[in-house]
Amino acid sequence: MPNKEMLLIPGPTPVVDEIYEALAGETRAHTDPRFVASFRNSLDMTKKMFNTDGEVFIFAGSGTLAMEMAIVNTVAPGEKLLVVSHGYFGDRFIALAQAFGIEVEAVQAHWGTHIDPALVEAKLNEKPFKAVTVTHVDTSTGVIADLEKLVPIVKKSGALFILDGVCATAAVEEDMSKEYGNSNYKIDVVLTGSQKAIGVPPGLGIVAFGPQALAARDKMEKVPAYYCDIKNWLPIMQNPGKYFATPPVNMLYAYEKGMEILLAEGLENRYKRNFLLGKAVRSALAVYGMKALADEETAAPTLSCILYPEGVDDITFRKLLADKGMIVAGALGSLAGKAFRIGHMGNVTGEMFVKAITLVGETLKEMGFEADIDGAVAQFKKVYGE
Repeated sequence: MPNKEMLLIPGPTPVVDEIYEALAGETRAHTDPRFVASFRNSLDMTKKMFNTDGEVFIFAGSGTLAMEMAIVNTVAPGEKLLVVSHGYFGDRFIALAQAFGIEVEAVQAHWGTHIDPALVEAKLNEKPFKAVTVTHVDTSTGVIADLEKLVPIVKKSGALFILDGVCATAAVEEDMSKEYGNSNYKIDVVLTGSQKAIGVPPGLGIVAFGPQALAARDKMEKVPAYYCDIKNWLPIMQNPGKYFATPPVNMLYAYEKGMEILLAEGLENRYKRNFLLGKAVRSALAVYGMKALADEETAAPTLSCILYPEGVDDITFRKLLADKGMIVAGALGSLAGKAFRIGHMGNVTGEMFVKAITLVGETLKEMGFEADIDGAVAQFKKVYGE
């Protein structure tokens, strides 16, 4: 199934033929031994991706549902949660926690910048928090969190570290066995979705719980959830032949193929490719006078929020690009109309972005602006190494 457009938004990302073919496989019974084996393989590969000795959960749902599963199984109503936010999707944890009666506080960065670790540390010193959420890459700003600084601060306080990996997983290291300066300083929960850097269509929520997070759930008598209660899912994740809720059979075929592609490339190779791709895209667009919201020290490998040069109309720019078969996303919040967001993650290629850089330049020219297309393409190839 050929992709008719270049879908370069922050997710869903372009889907390759092998994954489409897997998705189109014959729908089997969820208890069919062939499907059970496929599901089990997917779980095993997911554990490898996160390098965890805990449990992983794959279920029908979005990244938002994965956020909910992560929170309700670790923080009880009345307990305290600290949200570390780098943008719109970090802030989403506030309303989510409040919906379950959790006492939530937040420390929020100015959009496009890192949160000051000292602010996080000061807040954690004020009172005990059960857990802290950090969005690894915020889809609204293109900022990547500094885990090297944040994990030790959070874990030193005794709180659980919950990582929202929706726009980072499979493009940035999320190693749950990694020690951040101390044997007990590890990521406790990672949540994500299928449709971004993993490169599979939307439809699956994925959450990994480390040993301390699983122990936290064991200490909770009950949780305010049914579908999201990991106690209901755990028997199925340990034996996919059992039943709790009907699994999305064809989506799991697609996910298995996506994970096979990912692990065949190699995690380190994939991380390096995404890092170079993000840097190259931002460098090339800068030739057009398009500045990224986040500087290179804080910019994510998976997407960039790009500020328009003076005079560029957002709606016109994105419509003209779409007419050429290239789809980018508008900006959110106070940046709406002032920037666009471009995804550069998953099963994409350098060749795609040579074309993308060219189309952006052609669109700017069509709108009456100067654009050195040859210079921008040359800059992309220089940084990306093609």
